[in-house]
Amino acid sequence: MFRAKRAHPILLLSVLVGALVLGACRDAGEGDYLAVAGKIFVFNYRIAEATYHLTLTKTRPLPEGSVLETHFENPAGGDPMVVRQTIWPLMEKISVDSPPIKCVKAGREYKVSMQLEDSNGKKLQTIERTMISDTDQSVMPDKPLVVGPFYDPRRR
Repeated sequence: MFRAKRAHPILLLSVLVGALVLGACRDAGEGDYLAVAGKIFVFNYRIAEATYHLTLTKTRPLPEGSVLETHFENPAGGDPMVVRQTIWPLMEKISVDSPPIKCVKAGREYKVSMQLEDSNGKKLQTIERTMISDTDQSVMPDKPLVVGPFYDPRRR
């Protein structure tokens, strides 16, 4: 019985020390700022448009004025498409969309490269990913099926 009473404070103390150690390691100021949470090709058949879409999450606070520059491989060939966007401090999830793309082939790898910079242009993190579509863009209509913000049917 004496052991049981004594074990309780020791257990409590070890749990408390463990919590303090984990709390201190929460933001050591090292490692990646962003992590890729999801990536997908979006085929919007209603407006006959395909895009890359990536979702990122913050893994630690970003410096004020950080900018994310994303280079998307152009499936039609030619120069990569570039999107630059400011990452605001209150954003927890960051969505990155490409301009409309053409010629996406199912099963082919496409490269996406992201560069996170601080407000002075200093490189903070680079993320490289490949994306593979399970759908070929040939299934998309040649023209939008609808027009306008209310998806009104297109007149033929």
